[in-house]
Amino acid sequence: MRTAPWTAADAVLADELAGLLERTSGYGHVVVDEAQDLSPMQCRAVARRLAAGSLTVLGDLAQATSPWSPSDWRETLTGLGRPDAVVRPLTRGYRVPGEVLDFANRLLPLIAPDLPAATALRAEPGSLRVRSVAALAGALVEVVDELSAVPGSIGIVCPDADVADLAAVLEAAGVPSAVLTDDGAEAARIAVVPAALAKGLEFDAVVVVDPAAIAAAEPRGLHRLYVVLTRAVSTLVVLHRGDLPAPLGAPPADHPPR
Repeated sequence: MRTAPWTAADAVLADELAGLLERTSGYGHVVVDEAQDLSPMQCRAVARRLAAGSLTVLGDLAQATSPWSPSDWRETLTGLGRPDAVVRPLTRGYRVPGEVLDFANRLLPLIAPDLPAATALRAEPGSLRVRSVAALAGALVEVVDELSAVPGSIGIVCPDADVADLAAVLEAAGVPSAVLTDDGAEAARIAVVPAALAKGLEFDAVVVVDPAAIAAAEPRGLHRLYVVLTRAVSTLVVLHRGDLPAPLGAPPADHPPR
């Protein structure tokens, strides 16, 4: 359809066609980040630019959320034309507190069973809080008010379908915030973030709303949840109704449901 917008997948197909019609320029060294989400066609596009050059691939299989994401780096490296490249696991974390990282690592046996769990450089007692609540709205406002007493950015990460409702809750409570979109948002200390856009972001404090719904929203929902749980630099607060996703267990709540 002529009215259908172009997608990233269309761009890769156009690049393939261009590569068939004329020689693609090569580079001496190519660095690829977030490589766990490369499709086979995207790998071909990168490989055309390698020529005889070298390649650095960065990625995390636990954060692989695309339908075509591989379970082993050899698949991606083969698509890039470097099947024998050395794979070096990086298992030391510098950004996320140990308590938060250990909590997220509970998902690894299901989402990346062969991946060695990373350990954090620092521990921050109290950096992780998990709360079972009967209603999310009041608890969210309470938590955001509490976190706002400390300088720093706050990201409220929630199921994509709940973004508008949670933004309205904050507005009704007089809490200034901005909704993060594909095109970005005006700079705001408090951002409401759809789970699908959380990858690559970081905030001083993160509030994860309804993790079970995030996990259930897509085929690789547990991978998406791992991404969401690892966005906090200092503090992670998890607000959940009902049970947490099974791998996360049920740590004691800070407060009784209300």
